[in-house]
Amino acid sequence: MDGNGRWAARRGLPRIAGHRAGAESVRRVVEAAPGLGIGVLTLYAFSSDNWKRPPEEVAALMELFRRHLLSELDRLRANGVRVEIIGRRDRLPAGLAAAVEAAEAATADGRVLRLRIAVDYSARESIARAARHLAEPTTESLAALLGPPVDLLIRTGGEQRLSDFLLWECAYAELIFSERMWPDFGEQDLRAALREFTGRERRFGALPSAAACGSEPPPVRASLRA
Repeated sequence: MDGNGRWAARRGLPRIAGHRAGAESVRRVVEAAPGLGIGVLTLYAFSSDNWKRPPEEVAALMELFRRHLLSELDRLRANGVRVEIIGRRDRLPAGLAAAVEAAEAATADGRVLRLRIAVDYSARESIARAARHLAEPTTESLAALLGPPVDLLIRTGGEQRLSDFLLWECAYAELIFSERMWPDFGEQDLRAALREFTGRERRFGALPSAAACGSEPPPVRASLRA
């Protein structure tokens, strides 16, 4: 989910225009994901480091997120999408925090797609926070607190780094870096990334083995870095 600001700058538009266009891309990708075999989709909307941006841009982003979350609520619920927000909540504006709680409560029964949105999120902080809750942390207990492992991570905008996103969960993720700016990213781009993903051999440290003939692949757990 990277490239909103650069997309806007190339068109002579303010950065917030790029973020608004990016919100439309979120709708396209969320609607397309279930039909492409994605069961869990994580979007990196706002990192803990993004607080360093100009206050005006941060305030506009928070308001855009609040309005978009509320305006999409009926659509998400009707399509069986379960919304989960990961990251800190104590620094969010009160209106956004209330919208987050409302969205999570209203979509709790969704079974078609688990949509995880990272807001004020830092993977390192999440790992440290999970470890503090455990007397004797193990890989299994930490994994249970942090969330599902990622199968495929897509980063748009041409950058080739994780930027503190799902570091634990991406231990064995396949990584795809796209030159496409996020506002231009759509279903066909997602299809192309999934085709590349399914063509890769995932061994998880073991020797290559023949795939079970005719076996049904499990739902993909995909993440898009903003």
